[in-house]
Amino acid sequence: MALSELYTKYNRVWIPDDQHVWKSAEITKDFRSGDGVLELLLEDGTHLHPVDPSKTKLPPLRNPDILVGENDLTALSYLHEPAVLHNLKVRFVESRIIYTYCGIILVAVNPYKQLPIYGDAIIHAYSGQNMGDMDPHIFAVAEEAYKQMARNHKNQSIIVSGESGAGKTVSARYAMRYFAVVSKSGSKTRVEDKVLASNPITEAIGNAKTTRNDNSSRFGKYTEISFDRKYRIIGANMRTYLLEKSRVVFQAENERNYHIFYQMCSCADSAEFKTLRLLSADEFRYTSMGGDVTIEGVDDKKDMEETRRTFSLLGLKEDFQSDVFKVLAAILHLGNVEIKISGDDRSSPSDPHLAAFCDLLSVGAAELVRWLCNRRIVLAAETFVKPVPKERAVAARDALAKQIYAHLFDCIITRINTALQVPGKQHAFIGVLDIYGFETFDINSFEQFCINYANEKLQQQFNLHVFKLEQEEYMKEDIPWTLIDFYDNQPVIDLIEAKMGVLDLLDEECLFPQGTDQSWLQKLSNYLEANPLFEKPRLSNEAFVIQHFADKVEYQCRGFLEKNRDALYEELVDTMRASKFSFLANFFFQDVEQSTANSKGVKVKAARPSVKPANKQLRTSVGDKFRSSLSLLMETLNATTPHYVRCIKPNDEKLPFEYDSGRVVQQLRACGVLETIRISAQSYPSRWTYIEFYSRYSILMSHVESDLSDKKQTCKDVLQRLIQDPNQYKFGRTKIFFRAGQVAYLEKLRLDRLRGACVTIQKHVRGWSRRRKYLRIREAAIILQQYVRGKRTVRKTVSAEALKRGWAVVVIQRHWRGYRMRQIYKAVRLASTTIQAFTRGWMARKRYKKMMEEHKVVVLQKYAKAWLARRRFQTMRRLVLNVQLSFRVQKLKKKTEEQSKETRGLMERLTSLASTHCQTVEKLHSQEVQLEKLTNLKASLEARERKTREEANLVSPRRKLQKQVEALNLERQNLEKKLDASIKEAKENSIEIQRQDHEKEVETLREEIKRLKEDRVSLKRRIEDGAQVNSDLQEQVIQLTKHVKVIPELRRDLNSLQNQRDNLDRRMREQQLLAFNLRLFLSRLTPEGSEKIYEEDDLQEVFEGLQKATRLLENHQREQRETYQSQMEGLTLKVDHLQNENGKLQNLFQEKSNINADIRREVSRLSSENQVLPELKLQVSELQRQKQELEAVVKEQGSELAGEFYLKKQGDHQRSPQEDHRGKLAAQVRFNCAVSLSSVKRAHLSFPAVLLDFCLRLCSHFNTRTVIFSFKCDCISFTDLKPKGVVVNVIPTLPAFILFMCVRHADYLNDDNKLKSLMNAVIQGVKKVIMAHHKNLETLSFWLSNTYQLLNCLKQYSGEEEFLKQSTPRQKKNCLQNFDLSEHRLILSDLAIHIYHRLISVMQKTLAPAIVPGMLEHESLQGISSMKPTGFRKRSNSMYKDSETYTISSILQQLSVFHSAMSHHGMEQSLVNQAVKQLFFLVGTTTLNHIMLRKDMCSCRKGMQIRCNISYLEEWLKENELQSSRAIDTLKPLAQAAWLLQVNKSTDEDAKEITERCTELNPVQIVKILNSYTPIDDFEKRVASSFVRKVQSFLQEYKGSSQLMLDTEYRFQVTFPFCPSSTALESLQVPSSLHLDFLTRI
Repeated sequence: MALSELYTKYNRVWIPDDQHVWKSAEITKDFRSGDGVLELLLEDGTHLHPVDPSKTKLPPLRNPDILVGENDLTALSYLHEPAVLHNLKVRFVESRIIYTYCGIILVAVNPYKQLPIYGDAIIHAYSGQNMGDMDPHIFAVAEEAYKQMARNHKNQSIIVSGESGAGKTVSARYAMRYFAVVSKSGSKTRVEDKVLASNPITEAIGNAKTTRNDNSSRFGKYTEISFDRKYRIIGANMRTYLLEKSRVVFQAENERNYHIFYQMCSCADSAEFKTLRLLSADEFRYTSMGGDVTIEGVDDKKDMEETRRTFSLLGLKEDFQSDVFKVLAAILHLGNVEIKISGDDRSSPSDPHLAAFCDLLSVGAAELVRWLCNRRIVLAAETFVKPVPKERAVAARDALAKQIYAHLFDCIITRINTALQVPGKQHAFIGVLDIYGFETFDINSFEQFCINYANEKLQQQFNLHVFKLEQEEYMKEDIPWTLIDFYDNQPVIDLIEAKMGVLDLLDEECLFPQGTDQSWLQKLSNYLEANPLFEKPRLSNEAFVIQHFADKVEYQCRGFLEKNRDALYEELVDTMRASKFSFLANFFFQDVEQSTANSKGVKVKAARPSVKPANKQLRTSVGDKFRSSLSLLMETLNATTPHYVRCIKPNDEKLPFEYDSGRVVQQLRACGVLETIRISAQSYPSRWTYIEFYSRYSILMSHVESDLSDKKQTCKDVLQRLIQDPNQYKFGRTKIFFRAGQVAYLEKLRLDRLRGACVTIQKHVRGWSRRRKYLRIREAAIILQQYVRGKRTVRKTVSAEALKRGWAVVVIQRHWRGYRMRQIYKAVRLASTTIQAFTRGWMARKRYKKMMEEHKVVVLQKYAKAWLARRRFQTMRRLVLNVQLSFRVQKLKKKTEEQSKETRGLMERLTSLASTHCQTVEKLHSQEVQLEKLTNLKASLEARERKTREEANLVSPRRKLQKQVEALNLERQNLEKKLDASIKEAKENSIEIQRQDHEKEVETLREEIKRLKEDRVSLKRRIEDGAQVNSDLQEQVIQLTKHVKVIPELRRDLNSLQNQRDNLDRRMREQQLLAFNLRLFLSRLTPEGSEKIYEEDDLQEVFEGLQKATRLLENHQREQRETYQSQMEGLTLKVDHLQNENGKLQNLFQEKSNINADIRREVSRLSSENQVLPELKLQVSELQRQKQELEAVVKEQGSELAGEFYLKKQGDHQRSPQEDHRGKLAAQVRFNCAVSLSSVKRAHLSFPAVLLDFCLRLCSHFNTRTVIFSFKCDCISFTDLKPKGVVVNVIPTLPAFILFMCVRHADYLNDDNKLKSLMNAVIQGVKKVIMAHHKNLETLSFWLSNTYQLLNCLKQYSGEEEFLKQSTPRQKKNCLQNFDLSEHRLILSDLAIHIYHRLISVMQKTLAPAIVPGMLEHESLQGISSMKPTGFRKRSNSMYKDSETYTISSILQQLSVFHSAMSHHGMEQSLVNQAVKQLFFLVGTTTLNHIMLRKDMCSCRKGMQIRCNISYLEEWLKENELQSSRAIDTLKPLAQAAWLLQVNKSTDEDAKEITERCTELNPVQIVKILNSYTPIDDFEKRVASSFVRKVQSFLQEYKGSSQLMLDTEYRFQVTFPFCPSSTALESLQVPSSLHLDFLTRI
């Protein structure tokens, strides 16, 4: 559809206006091609707008109201200057929104008011969000830059520009604050705080008050924030451009010097500044030239404290600060130096401030005075000094002040950069450029020329970047594109920087000593006159005009040469270098170093080659320096991805939320916003995704088109049918591109369709209403007719005779009815008297019978009391027998223990006896060997004697034989004597020893045998005693079985007693009735007129006796009732007790029989061992030997085994022999552990006791720390139970009960160390599991439930009165007896709180991504679409990636998962309620925060969607029976916000209702929602500003928080109420599927 065809009736257009720039008018008649007049209706009547047929340039069309107030200006259907201006005005004035997107530009309008939209909560809300998802904000731009840096690994730049007073510095400060918050370094240097701390310093030394801004930056600043590979801030670097040095020595009216001077003067009285000799600011010339030295609302003294604090934060020490303050004070004193005329052409300085200047800077006063008033002239042959005029001397003084301040400024910036450098390699950076925008004043000088030159360069770079983005968008969507004509400002840049350009001619003129501004201007006219962008004013000879991209600017040439030279006499420079103040002298020595360094620096290539300057001074001119630094800046910006922020100043009066259209449009033209709009409007500015188009314009589709499954093809078919010209739109891969005005045309068609549907609905509704009203009127008329007709009929039929007959009939009826009633009354009275007579006789007879039965009652009572006394005696006897039985059982247990001890002693005695017996046997064997030796010797001697005798017989010579015989006899005698002596001695010794030993051994053996016999006898006696006890116990069992058999009889007795009690009750009632009748009888015994039958006193005594009897019977009955009840309760308890005792006794008898069998076996074993003592000795020695070997091995390898717990397992092929030995040892230790475990199981010990016993056994050989570690590891293996493997019919909190039973067993053993180690191991084990699975919902839920249950068990069984109120007697019996675990309860409570918060964090992290899409973006109500056109920012690459779609069902499903997990693990309902309440709070706060930050969500339809979603959440609570959690109360702020979006917002009553009902929202939030309210259709109306002001006036009475955002991190205080468990500990069963074989039930 052609654009001219849209000029139809009722459409609106924009026409130029002198006051408001543009104003709106309505078309009153359709415009057709060929018409010469466009009829418009203005506010003051009809206005004819002439149309030139040759040009046919019609006024720009106005966008539909539905598109006004959009977040992105590119979303407007008509893109032109009035549309942009009006959209900004609506957002700024009506909605109080200062940020707006314009394609890639963020337009920021200065509100001149502090707004609550920069807190940390806002920063976290924008963090991680796509740029188009939230309302425009400086944080969104910073987040986009940060995200692109992390995603694309490319450096970024944020270019902040605008006029003075537009808010550039604040915007740059907030951008850097955002980076500091979202990229915490985590280091101790806190570099992000240092980056933020640099702002107050740079503002103090570089900002000043101007007529347009109280805090105007008088320099350009580019801050590079460096990031490491984890994208955390590691440092920063700052570059400055074009400091306004002239402000140091000159300020215009109502302006100030730099802030630092006034801050110092405000602290002149402090002791730290006494040496600086400071005065008040109005006494210094350099600070009082502008007039007012203060700024309203600014405290210079506090700002000075902040400046000094940031100096210290950056690490700039006190010495450096004092040096800086000295230089600044010296500059102030230098300004007060007066130059006086001392002759015709001579001048000399004379002022006390000169002495202060020289003292502070340690400069020679004579040299300074000389070279301020004189100048050295060097000729070829000689050098002489010439006095200068006063004006030149003043200029030299001011030049010196400017030069010193410029050097000081550069020095401070250098030191700040040094402080911001942190060790570490830079991975990427984000640069923030805070630079002056395009400026045009009444008088424009060299500074404005340089500023506008810089803006020309930036605008060129901006145009190229915008064109590049448009080209990429078209190529990505596969849409053919043609070259778009856009403004190229390269000619203006060439005019300024090319050869023989303005800067080139300026530098050339500065070479000449006699060069003046006039001569330079003449050169400009000569060389640039032919350039169309250069003009020379006709009425001025001291100015020239340059046509910039924004506007024509007239520059005054006065001062250009002086400012460009920035010259300072060499003599003054030498004087400064000679200063003894090294801080100052270094400033001027650095000039030489910088000049040499600059010659080797970066070479900047101009647009055209320029002539090399012949003088060294030209290369250091201000223009040349600025051009070089600007070229370097452009190179940096071109190497980064730029992001643009354009700050707009809405008015010159600095009034909050006042909008001056003339000033705004001037800035929009200067900052490139309108150029962006123009480029976008030349192609296809409106772009919709297929889903958005289908959702918005489905109303224009036919039934056939809407039934198609392919929505993309449906959109194409609909567009081809609605818009005939295919050139007006293009189909991309994901979006549809529209020409300007086509979206407005579609909106018109949609509005017409909706209007037609509304008319049809209204027609049918009105017809139905009229028909209904007609039927009601017709029915009422028929009823009236019926009544009127009936009245007439009555009047016609009724006469006087009929009335008389009627009255007669009434009289007859009255008399007849009276007669009938009297007859009935008489009959009833007769029957009543008859019944009373018979009743009274029956009652008298009954009384008589009761009086006769009293004696029988007394007899019955006597026998009943006797029977009861016998029963009491029998029950007491049974109790005594039970007590005796329990005592005997305990005594028998003690006897068995003593017997086991005696058996162990007997074993020891037997071993010692065996050893002594072996020793005696060995001694006997040795004696026998000696005796055998002696007998052998004796036999050999006898044989020798016989041999000698035989030899003597054979020898002939007798003498010889005799001699030999004699000799032999002597020898034999001697030998016999010796033998006899030796035998005697041996016999005496050996026999005596043997006899003594044998006697001792025999005695000991006899004693042992005697003792063994005595032991055997005692054992037999014990066996007999045991048998006797067993028989007694059997007899008691028989008696108990008899008692058990008596139980039914007791129950029958109870029933009979109950019946007797009922009979007594019945008799008591009859007795009371008898007493009452007796009173009546006595009252009627003496009728009137008859004689007395009985004496009155006798009757009275009888009556009193009856009363006493009745009282006695009542008391007796009451006592009997109480005794019967107590007896019944006692009997029931006794029956239960007897049954329990019966079971226990049966178990005890079984155990006793087992013990007796063990005793018999032990006795038989001892008797057999007594017979085989040698075998017992060998076994004992073998056991001792094995024990010694094992202890030796353990002692040698103890340390090695202790370290084995920390070694990693290795393969079998890598194991060394030493490790094999360790493995064998570990196997041996495990075997011993198993043996110990089995033995302890036989002794009925639990797992902790087993483990602790084993650890204590090894404690002497192993390291204590190792033992504790192994103990903890084993306990942790128990806490590693997985929650997902819960067995059916097993309580989920079984681990808690098992742990408590282990604690209870340790308490039963009264072992403090064991209990402490167990509790510490449990707590540490749970902590380790939580740390290992801190993101596992199932594990956290499982152990929160078990920790809470363990805490409840420790309370329930602690024995404290407050926890025993709901416990059963059995549970009270199981309470802990020896230890107080209150400290451990506190530790467990803290652990449970930690697990709870960890669980909440996991659930919140899981639920958070689905909240905003499910609660806000998803349309749960079908047919109610809130989709609107979107702009460029919604078309970012991240918007259309395939991602999971969340709905309200996703939130409910996730909540159900959480609830089922907690319920499945047996979590207490109070904890479930608290967790659900916390999750609902997160849903409510997150949704409400996004409503506050998303203007597109503030609509009536969106309010309906939100209320529908809240109802779904409430229904979920009802289904899961969680109403008691009061979680729905946390959604009250969200519900009130949704109601506020739907309610009428027009009248005063509406405003009052809003203030009364929105009690959960603070005033800031209410006003924000009202200002952000956005109509979706033309049928809705915007909220008027007057209505918002009314609501604000009503809200002034309410005091609430001023925070816009709710704290999503807020946690409700968690409580753990005591909930006793009804589970009996003895009924717990550990299923085998859990593989907890180390646990044994006691």
